[in-house]
Amino acid sequence: MKTLRFVCACSVGTLFLLAQKVTAEQIPYTDKTRVTAGQAVYEQNCAACHGKNLEGQFNWQKRNSDGYLPAPPHDETGHTWHHPDLMLFEFTKYGPQKFAGSDYKSIMPAYDGKLNDEEIWNALAYIKSKWPEEIQKKHTEVFGQ
Repeated sequence: MKTLRFVCACSVGTLFLLAQKVTAEQIPYTDKTRVTAGQAVYEQNCAACHGKNLEGQFNWQKRNSDGYLPAPPHDETGHTWHHPDLMLFEFTKYGPQKFAGSDYKSIMPAYDGKLNDEEIWNALAYIKSKWPEEIQKKHTEVFGQ
């Protein structure tokens, strides 16, 4: 039930952001300086769970015996590219509970206070820069970013 609530919350959040046409910083995935800086942030803060090559953890769509989902991939096989830039930023900064509720079980920490906004955008730039060009293009077409 909580998984369904999370999926619904993400969908509602995505629709809200699209409806509001929120203008915010976009993932600077074509800026080589920010991508390079983002790689360092990713390697220090994200790779331990999401994988050195953005591959995620094994069986990432199935909850473990403690009720937690393993870390999903951030490459083209995952769902990261299905979300708008601002949602990815807020998910990273505030954690999944922002979208799914405070009782949602997740090992994903909120990075607010640990990483500054630029570091979060840079990590996202690194992630998006690794997607195949067709996925980058589709993400941009769908979300106008």
